[in-house]
Amino acid sequence: MSDAAPAAISAYTPSPELKARAMIALGSVFCAAVICYVPVGLHLSLGLTTIGAASALLLFIFSLVIFGLRHHGFKRFGAANTVTAIRAAIVSLIAAAVLFPATAAEGSLASWAFVGLVLVALALDGVDGYLARRSGCSSALGARFDMEIDALLILCLSVAAYFLGKAGIWVLLIGLMRYGFVLAQVPLPRLRGDLPPSFRRKLVCVVQVAAMCLMLVPGLEPPLSTGIAAIALGLLAWSFAVDSHYLLSAARSGK
Repeated sequence: MSDAAPAAISAYTPSPELKARAMIALGSVFCAAVICYVPVGLHLSLGLTTIGAASALLLFIFSLVIFGLRHHGFKRFGAANTVTAIRAAIVSLIAAAVLFPATAAEGSLASWAFVGLVLVALALDGVDGYLARRSGCSSALGARFDMEIDALLILCLSVAAYFLGKAGIWVLLIGLMRYGFVLAQVPLPRLRGDLPPSFRRKLVCVVQVAAMCLMLVPGLEPPLSTGIAAIALGLLAWSFAVDSHYLLSAARSGK
């Protein structure tokens, strides 16, 4: 997968107008998310710890977005980034539920609700990209924001699959591969190069989320769930290998 942002624009000092619009958009999403977390958490018996963790994670993510406004390059925050922020709110709740499984409700109700949240996040994944292209507000910040939310969602789903016994501990490689790629850039700085837009990369990302979501469906157990995870991991490893080879080859040829 190794979904990458487009060529990064030069950092600049964001205008007060952009900061204000971003704060309003992100603040509105945060308040709405916290309001929604409470009834959803109570209905699924997630507990106050999970609700608090989801809120704290979302606040941290939005703080990073505000810090990254110097890479936005537009006066408007943009509807696409607002949709990604909504996805971040959903993924934050999913992450908190995964981190505190002991407080989560047992049974198929919680499992189906979990799958439903993932499907909503997956559906919105195509909306933000469409809005960015249509409005002409595609930016390095927006692409990175979208990419990191995808990576966090896949990591959460791989951890949930392991906790639920859908596959062995190796299933965590699906969620950790993106972060391993980033760490590999330290000894291999050539991997920090820009990747061209790729339908294959985005498709593999969607396949990962869809496969992991399917694995979490109640009643789907090994060896079927294990087979699905193995196929997803194979596709992901292949996509990372293609991108890594491109970046290393481009660096050697001086492109």
